[in-house]
Amino acid sequence: MTRVILIVAGALWAAAAQAQPTHVPSRPETVVWGEFPIDRPPVVTVKPGEVVRIDTLSHQGATQDQDPIAYLGSLGVKPEEVLQDVVDFWKSRAGRPREGRAGHVLTGPVYVDGAEPGDTLEIQILAYALRVPYGINAGNGVLGAAYPGTLKTDVVPPGGRTLIRTGVVAGKPVAFVAKGVVVPVRPFMGIMAVAPPEPTLQTPGVTVAGVANSRAPGIFGGNMDFKELTAGTSLFLPVFHRGGQFYVGDPHSAQGDGEVDGTAIEHSLTGTYRFIVHKRQVTPFPRVETPTHYILMGIDVDLNRAMRLAVQQVVDFLETEKHMTSVDALALASVGCDFHVAEAVDLTQVIVGKIPKSVFKRTRLK
Repeated sequence: MTRVILIVAGALWAAAAQAQPTHVPSRPETVVWGEFPIDRPPVVTVKPGEVVRIDTLSHQGATQDQDPIAYLGSLGVKPEEVLQDVVDFWKSRAGRPREGRAGHVLTGPVYVDGAEPGDTLEIQILAYALRVPYGINAGNGVLGAAYPGTLKTDVVPPGGRTLIRTGVVAGKPVAFVAKGVVVPVRPFMGIMAVAPPEPTLQTPGVTVAGVANSRAPGIFGGNMDFKELTAGTSLFLPVFHRGGQFYVGDPHSAQGDGEVDGTAIEHSLTGTYRFIVHKRQVTPFPRVETPTHYILMGIDVDLNRAMRLAVQQVVDFLETEKHMTSVDALALASVGCDFHVAEAVDLTQVIVGKIPKSVFKRTRLK
């Protein structure tokens, strides 16, 4: 099939994205299903500063009982538009454990030489490319009580998975959501994670010893579904195990803050990344840096506690990194920073506090 080349790259690192990086395909042997193993052998080991290009698969179309060609065909996808990786993963499902796992297909882990517990791993996002010209939104209550989005299942409109085509209008990539309705394509990965500290994360009603379910995000990153993790940004994660053990997946081509029906445009992507190790630097929660903002996260099962954590992370950052007093830091958090719900549909809630870099420009009072 013809691979759809639609690359969104940050200008800051565009040259790096043009280098010949190590390639990790999304083959049955390089992916896991619905969990973050903490001792899985690496799919690749890289040195700090090296660039890796990683293929990922959307679980939409790859994990259902029906054959992918038939299933996606029923939604309007041509057979030649179905990735061979999707077909091969689907055929491998029978040999994969499922109890306590979620539905995401994740590529990894990538081991980074020298990354050790107590360090911070910086993942520089260089570029994203759409692998196919379509994605799927799967809200509308079809995922059952475990995945109801933010609405109760009895008020979600009936329906099913919706195929959303992508293309280019006036030179810009867009998604055709409905007749006469388009949204900008802004690819990002819903899941970017290091191996979590303890493999005891829970899925609704099930806890399995030794299994870190991929649904709930946490201090290790994971299913953050944060749409600002696009090309040109950096994600900072604490390291809990040797090599960091980076996993990536749940690819999206567009999403609004909140992801309120439980899904974005679920869309297989290729991501290009560079890994940097910050020795003996502790990051208590995931942190993001964009060309325009420092972004701190609060993650908790309770939205109010998640907000308090996000505010505290912002204040701590301003005190530590910008040498502000606690009084001034809290004042800036209130008058100059924005706090958004990144997503609210995956057991733990994610609030982000966005500090604009522009407020630190030196100006002279008249």
